[in-house]
Amino acid sequence: MLKLIGLGLGKDYITLRGLKEAKNSDVVYAELYTSVVDVESQELEKLIGKKIIFLERKDLEENLSKIIEEAKKKVVSILVGGDPLIATTHAVLRMEAQKNGIKTVVVHNASILSAAIGKSGLHNYKFGASATVAFPYKDVIPETPYNVLKENISRGLHTLLFLDLKIDKNEKRMMTANEAMEILLKIEKKRKERIFTEDTLCIVLARIGYDDEVVRAGAVGELVNEDFGKPPHCLIIPGNLHFMEKEYLKLFAGLR
Repeated sequence: MLKLIGLGLGKDYITLRGLKEAKNSDVVYAELYTSVVDVESQELEKLIGKKIIFLERKDLEENLSKIIEEAKKKVVSILVGGDPLIATTHAVLRMEAQKNGIKTVVVHNASILSAAIGKSGLHNYKFGASATVAFPYKDVIPETPYNVLKENISRGLHTLLFLDLKIDKNEKRMMTANEAMEILLKIEKKRKERIFTEDTLCIVLARIGYDDEVVRAGAVGELVNEDFGKPPHCLIIPGNLHFMEKEYLKLFAGLR
């Protein structure tokens, strides 16, 4: 059996169902390279009562068969940040298990996808497609988030932008909201379509779900140099605002 257990937004977000399923497992893994969830392994091991084995990226992408074979003989749990199956890596893992006749259990949890929208106070049915602002590669800046933003704006829709992770053997670097805004401004300078300018209304969300979370709304020119603390960060670019959405941003995000 294979269990995919969501850890939610942080170390204190594992659900009672998640704990129960992890305790009733032979092997407990944790895969966190697809997320920015902060996990205190010793504390979590104490709650579960089992040792947690941390997986590297290659373990799921290159050595998938090893986990599948193990799940044929044992009850295997994999702890993942946020809500399972949001990352395509975990969907592929479940599909492979199904193809091999292995029963799967999915324990859902909070995701930044819903939490960020909820914290912003914007109406969820007014969001268009999401995108990720990626780090430049060899001085080339991917323009996908700009294109998605352009399409959503044309339809009056809000846009949730995730921020890139850069992972190597020695470092896990998370893009800040400031870096993301600077990248989008560089694309604007090149494209000159007035999709993302210093006058654009933007919402910065930092460390959602933690005690020191930040939600700030304002013009890009006001926010781009502001210190929002350490990541994880994400951005929302509003489309057409309902008066209730605007009032919410004034009350909870400092919109002037």
